[in-house]
Amino acid sequence: MRRLLTLTVARVGLATAATAAVAWWVLPFAVRLPTKLASPPPCSPTYLAADGSPLRQLLDEEGQRSIAVVFEDVPETLIHATLAAEDKRFFSHHGIDFAATARALWDDLHHRRIVSGASTITQQLAKTSADDRRPRNVFTKIVEALQARRLEMSFSKERILTEYLNRISYGNLLTGCSSAAQGYFNKPLRDLTPAECAFIAALPQSPTRLNPYKNAKAVRKRQHLILDQMQRQGWLTDEATKLALNEEIKLQHYTGGFAAPHAVALASNAISEGATVQTTIQPALQSRVEAIVDRRLSLLGPKHVTQAAVVVIENSTGHILSLAGSRSFYGTHGGQINGAWTPHSPGSSIKPFTYLLALQSGFTAASIIPDLPIEYSTPTGLYRPENYDHRNYGPVTLRTALGSSLNIPAVRVLHQLGGESLLHKALQNAGISTLNEAPDHYGLGLTIGNAPVRLIELANAYACLARLGEFKPWTLLGTEAPASSQRLFLERECFIIADILSDNQARVLTFGPHSVIRMPFRCAVKTGTSTGYRDNWTVGYTPEFTVGVWVGNFDNTPMNQVSGVTGAGPIFRDVFVGLMEKRSPTWFTEPEGLTRTKVDPRNGKVLAGASPVTSSSRDEWFVKGTLPREATANDYETDTGKAFLPADYAAWLNRGDSWLSNTVCLRGDKANAQLRIISPVDGSVFQIDPQLQNSGQAILLRSSGGTDVNWHSPTLQIAANGGIAQAALIPGLHEITARSLSTGDTVTVRIEIKPPPTSTDLLIRAAGLKR
Repeated sequence: MRRLLTLTVARVGLATAATAAVAWWVLPFAVRLPTKLASPPPCSPTYLAADGSPLRQLLDEEGQRSIAVVFEDVPETLIHATLAAEDKRFFSHHGIDFAATARALWDDLHHRRIVSGASTITQQLAKTSADDRRPRNVFTKIVEALQARRLEMSFSKERILTEYLNRISYGNLLTGCSSAAQGYFNKPLRDLTPAECAFIAALPQSPTRLNPYKNAKAVRKRQHLILDQMQRQGWLTDEATKLALNEEIKLQHYTGGFAAPHAVALASNAISEGATVQTTIQPALQSRVEAIVDRRLSLLGPKHVTQAAVVVIENSTGHILSLAGSRSFYGTHGGQINGAWTPHSPGSSIKPFTYLLALQSGFTAASIIPDLPIEYSTPTGLYRPENYDHRNYGPVTLRTALGSSLNIPAVRVLHQLGGESLLHKALQNAGISTLNEAPDHYGLGLTIGNAPVRLIELANAYACLARLGEFKPWTLLGTEAPASSQRLFLERECFIIADILSDNQARVLTFGPHSVIRMPFRCAVKTGTSTGYRDNWTVGYTPEFTVGVWVGNFDNTPMNQVSGVTGAGPIFRDVFVGLMEKRSPTWFTEPEGLTRTKVDPRNGKVLAGASPVTSSSRDEWFVKGTLPREATANDYETDTGKAFLPADYAAWLNRGDSWLSNTVCLRGDKANAQLRIISPVDGSVFQIDPQLQNSGQAILLRSSGGTDVNWHSPTLQIAANGGIAQAALIPGLHEITARSLSTGDTVTVRIEIKPPPTSTDLLIRAAGLKR
């Protein structure tokens, strides 16, 4: 009997052991793991600054803000705080903590109600990741226990803990420990203090009841319990515990962040669902730029200036370090419009590219360009460029023409280069994407900014100049592989352009000697102002940085006499001076193949040792092999030292409206010089512009080689306007005669003036067809 009893007990024991083994090792495979665990943790589209600090975090598909991390990124203190709060034997149990279960059962029986739980972190992960909402009953508990056991058999402890920390709710739409750190403290995980780690670890037990914004006292109480448990477990020293218990918790009210909103909007074009994007934005610089814009626009308010945009580029990488698209995203006057992306007329800020092409085509910085009235016949009528101040300066060097931003020389040079096609192609190659029309749509006016461009693209084109001709695409993504560069322009010619744009003497004619763009360090700067003061710009660079500024109104209403140097210029100066505050200024290293020599800026000729003595000289850069010829005594008046000019300058000299006119003269007897009609050219064909036919279109009449010229036409009405003769446009064939009252010489030219094109003609022209 005793033997039978012993045998029975043994069999029962074996059966129990077998059952336990099956339950422990086999039964877990009877349940499925939550399918959510087969996918990465939820992650909100998140934008970070260059230093990793958050710019903006959007909601994920479940309406939460979540940031996933890997185990190595979770600080040990937060791991210990989480284990102290939820599962201190996590690394020793196998999914189910039987000791904790027994304690919880005893407490529940003793109090005759559920007063504590015993769910391990693994069980909580199974619950959090459930595919659907389950009723909270014994069956659900069993399923979660089996899933927890299977998780322990399938995943490492580190993976289980990481999945838990990434998927658990910390309240206030914050899922995951990293999102909680950003949301409650505006910090990355690595910067959390022990007190903050314990504070965060307190929340998952009951995110609604333990809402720190509504029940901070309860959260603080649980935080203290966690800190005490960490001390008892040996995870926190006595001193560290004391400091943590006394540390003041400073919460922030997190809304997902809204820094650099226009930059984030541009970067969003490259973000995928749930991705974290590190941008190139430097937060301290971004804040400074926004403050500068706001302060400067406050001063310009009485001039009807409401908006501005700024772009800062790091030349070596193409990274956008700061982008302010407006004065304030939520401000008035269209603050949500991105002024760095919206196309505007760039004015004279396009000119450096025209002159760069000229240098590459055989011009030099000393080339003389006539700043004299001129007009061109175009398919849409006469085009007559004028300088900003409506004055003419006679013979000017390319250096002066660019530095002082004279319009007429820029148009003349582009015309000499063969027209607008060359500039149109160069600008497109340099990343200007808004030139969608054919080149002849813009005409020669392209060089003085009649085609809208984007600030960010124009600034990046200038960054190409700053790299001495190497083009890189701009980027807002800090994780992108460095873009390969492409040579667009010649290095030596780019160096000369930078030298001109940094030359304060070259810009004196227009800007004076003490303008706001005279920087405290060497910096290449160019301004631009569109017709009617609707847009103004200042763009410039050093070897390290390029800064572009646009100022205007998003409704396209004109500002009150605000130019690039008075509107965008002060913002540009403040931003660039701030950039260089803690840096030593540098300048470009002189490329090989350049030489520097003295020239006479009145005629562009080299002043060598045998040249006549003259008070007019300046040092100029030349590509070797492009030196102009040396000046000789024959180039100057013997008694006065005045430089001789061609006869084309006679009318300009007679007006005497430039200081230079006192240092130059015509060769020989001006009165006996041969009379010529310079404008219009014999055989010219003009067409009346239909949009301007009621505003008095006229042809400028210009001559050379005679004085006191009288103009006559039997079919056209001729009148003087500001001392310049003009012939009104009337359709038909006409003769125009110039007669010198001093010599009696006469010259006649014949021209044709066509009537305005019909609507059919315009449609055919727009379609690129011929009749």
